[in-house]
Amino acid sequence: MAHPQDLPASALPAHGAPLPPDTRFPIGPVIHPRIRIDRGLGIRMSDGTILSADITRPADRHGTVVAAPLPAVITITPYNKTLMTRANPLINAVSALGPLVYRAVPPSPHGRAGGREMVRALGGGALESIRANRTLVSRGYIHVAVDVRGTGTSTGRMEIMSAREQQDHLEVLDWVRDQPWCNGDLAMTGISYLALTALQTAGHRPAGLKAVFALVGSEDPTRDLILTGGTQSMFTLAWFAAVNGGKWLPSVPGLMKSGAAVRYLRDRVASPFTRFTDIAGAMIDDRHPEHFYNADARVRRPQLENFTAATWIHAGWHDVFARSASALHNRLQLPEGAAQLVVEDGYHINPGSGFGSDENPQRLDELQCAFFDRWVKGIDNGIDRYGPVTLHQIGGDWVSRDRFPHPAARVHRWYLSGQSSGAAPHAATDGSLREQPDRYPHRIRLPRKRPSIVSQTSTWMLMGLPTFLGENWFLDDRTHEESAVTFTSDAFDGDLLISGPVSLHLRVLAEGADAFWAVTVCDVAPDGKSAVITRGALRSTRRALDETGSGYLDGELVTPEHPLSADTVLPVKPGVPHELDIDLTPTEAVLRAGHRLRVAVARTSWPRYFLTPVVARTIKKQSILLDPRHPSRLTFLATPAHTGIERRPA
Repeated sequence: MAHPQDLPASALPAHGAPLPPDTRFPIGPVIHPRIRIDRGLGIRMSDGTILSADITRPADRHGTVVAAPLPAVITITPYNKTLMTRANPLINAVSALGPLVYRAVPPSPHGRAGGREMVRALGGGALESIRANRTLVSRGYIHVAVDVRGTGTSTGRMEIMSAREQQDHLEVLDWVRDQPWCNGDLAMTGISYLALTALQTAGHRPAGLKAVFALVGSEDPTRDLILTGGTQSMFTLAWFAAVNGGKWLPSVPGLMKSGAAVRYLRDRVASPFTRFTDIAGAMIDDRHPEHFYNADARVRRPQLENFTAATWIHAGWHDVFARSASALHNRLQLPEGAAQLVVEDGYHINPGSGFGSDENPQRLDELQCAFFDRWVKGIDNGIDRYGPVTLHQIGGDWVSRDRFPHPAARVHRWYLSGQSSGAAPHAATDGSLREQPDRYPHRIRLPRKRPSIVSQTSTWMLMGLPTFLGENWFLDDRTHEESAVTFTSDAFDGDLLISGPVSLHLRVLAEGADAFWAVTVCDVAPDGKSAVITRGALRSTRRALDETGSGYLDGELVTPEHPLSADTVLPVKPGVPHELDIDLTPTEAVLRAGHRLRVAVARTSWPRYFLTPVVARTIKKQSILLDPRHPSRLTFLATPAHTGIERRPA
């Protein structure tokens, strides 16, 4: 394989000829072998709130800090930076064991993201993203970690993802640029919420911000996680409980150094469990503002079209923010090579699984260093020729090309049929997927039985941790399908690549005042195992379409978007049919010859989707109507696999 460090700049491929996924980019030797950390510095905001910061600076082998001003990389976190700092020795040890992890734990034989891939993430460099990346610091960067207001050691009251919090981000960047140890060039990085703070900040075009490296972030956290399909998630309640707990564990020396101890205690006592009772109330009251897409939700969404900083988007097909994987990249309007998208077959807490091993991309900490070297320091190391879209196809290989979806993918419409496929005897009802709708009407009632918690949707919600419990949690969804209606295609004669958005149009009937539809789309192997490749959900009362935000291709609705606002609620008349379009997460999956495609529809999937008791009482019997005049259908983009568009690893 050819590496950029082995080639003169003139020999690097031109833009439009993407480098393969396993390319290694130069990051240079370690020039600063040690570090110095200044903990608990206070940064005063314009409203008097004091944010706590830890500054990690490179030092020589004697421990003398580098005097020359350097670029600064900033992370802003609600997860208590002090706890992350205390974990540094463990992170260092695990990072050093990366190659041993790969030798001891080979990839899963089935080629899907399972428990082994969770362990293999320990060697991929993602752990560096939750603290000061030593790969960066040792090569001439300063790292600044800041607690979000009202969390960790910072004073104030939590205002998660609010306009005030985003103003804090801008003031932090201004403060960093004014320090004598910073040369004025800035970058931001982080994972999950830390990625969100970076993306939100970049949307305001702050002076000096040249690059962002965002791992498993979100284009719209409200649609992705908080209010999917108009339904709350148990995750929100658990998340607020964890963040509220962490804010009571400050760095006492940091409080003393910043002079913020009294203010910290006053603010914590004034708001001991910020928003926790409010969110808990939303789990009971269906009229609560958090049940609708509102002004707060719009503020949370990063202004991606405004970006001037080069941006690396790293995502996973089974991440809780999977809907955002392509949307984040597609909304960016940056010069060629400055916007990179990498999507792996993984969950929220295992980015970089296997990275650094021969069959995978370079370690994430090294990719981050190379990306910042290119866009912050101006070093021509070839990374702007990468991708710009680099994907690990579900059931397939790593590929690189210039766009997503696959340029050869075309719209396919497969219709739900009441005829038995013979491939799902375990399901509550075994229907089929056909290229033509049934000739005669048919009604299929969804079972009242609650689906099992054992499902890949539960694993998705729990960020991949249940993969250790067995294949029924991540590779075989048949336990969940026992309480679902399934529609399965015939076996494929050749390999099929599904690439891009997926949606399901249903004509339905509810006998109550509302209904809920939880959908999975699966790749069914010849041995019957049913592996989820995409998923989504929708409440019937939230079925109104936002025509401006929705996407059409060849006259077909492929990306339905729902306003989810209080003024767009559509009533459900018991016993009267209605139609709805369910948006499923975009995906790229190879379905091999002999495999089948399956759609499963259930009444719910707990704990991913939480229906308040009030709503649950309004939901009674619900049915799918297979009417040839109003056909229910799955719409997706696909092409025969191996069409030669993508570049595969050498």
